[in-house]
Amino acid sequence: MSVLRIDAAGPATSVQDGGRFGFLRYGLSSAGAMDRTAHETANALVGNAAQAPVVEIGPFPARFAGENAPVRLALAGAARAADIGNRRIALGESFLLAPGEALSLGAARGGVFSYLGVAGGIAGTPMFGSFSVHARADLGSPLPRPLSAGDKLEVATADPLAGDWRLALPPPDPSPIRVVLGPQDDWFGEAAVAQFLGTEWQVSPASDRMGYRLLGPKIAAARGHNIVSDGIALGQIQVPGDGQPLVLMADRGTTGGYPKIAAIVSADLGRFAQTPAGTSVRFAAVPIDDAQRITRLWRQKLATLPLARETAARPLPTSEALLAANLAGAAVNALDPQPWTHKE
Repeated sequence: MSVLRIDAAGPATSVQDGGRFGFLRYGLSSAGAMDRTAHETANALVGNAAQAPVVEIGPFPARFAGENAPVRLALAGAARAADIGNRRIALGESFLLAPGEALSLGAARGGVFSYLGVAGGIAGTPMFGSFSVHARADLGSPLPRPLSAGDKLEVATADPLAGDWRLALPPPDPSPIRVVLGPQDDWFGEAAVAQFLGTEWQVSPASDRMGYRLLGPKIAAARGHNIVSDGIALGQIQVPGDGQPLVLMADRGTTGGYPKIAAIVSADLGRFAQTPAGTSVRFAAVPIDDAQRITRLWRQKLATLPLARETAARPLPTSEALLAANLAGAAVNALDPQPWTHKE
């Protein structure tokens, strides 16, 4: 096995996979990657299953080092400066991290979360069927908490001579985030719904994996801001008594007593999660039939990611890679069946 050592990490860096499903009735939300598109892209680039665990890296700089043996990695999601020594690492392309090398990542630019895919996956024991860290529930594997400096992840050893892959990533989409109104939009009235859709909301710094708070004009609920508590789905938008909408994200609670004015379409949830604090976002309502069609197309596109990969230009192997490959280790002497061993 190889080891990926964490030398530096911000407070929002953790192991996440496709999420933990089937436990809402016990009060346990899904957790999982905040940007499912970027998560599956990172896995496609290293040949993993789509839902495999990756390292979700928050907006702050981070640094990872390889130990024991080479490991193949890939970055997707929010753009940021990335290098191994003097070698620049491209977003959307797999690369090799040799033992003793360090991958340095700058702060996220124009986004929040980047995803570090690890070829062969991360070793651990799934908890309730998932590796995803849910800090409030004290769940996750191999560690039930966000990563910090000094942590080590056991990962699969990579073949240094295997090829790398790249994916043509789409440009950022500045269009409004699509939502389906309901299930309690009738609690607000037409004017309040129009105000919600017509406002340029600012994402509050008081946002995390549980929920994103939005700052803007107060939205008043004509029928009041308290309902009988009901279930909360990923991406639903509550409006509590202060009139400031709250978007419920991966680590949300499973029930709530505030009316929900709308829900973000699944295909746009990752794009919304990548909205940095202090920047603006707008919403546009679509009929539920359109939302279902959009989501089906999104899932179909994710499913074809492995087929869309292209072979990346391979740099000349380094001395370290050639030594790690043990090129002569399997040679035999025709007159002596014992494995050949190099002697000085």
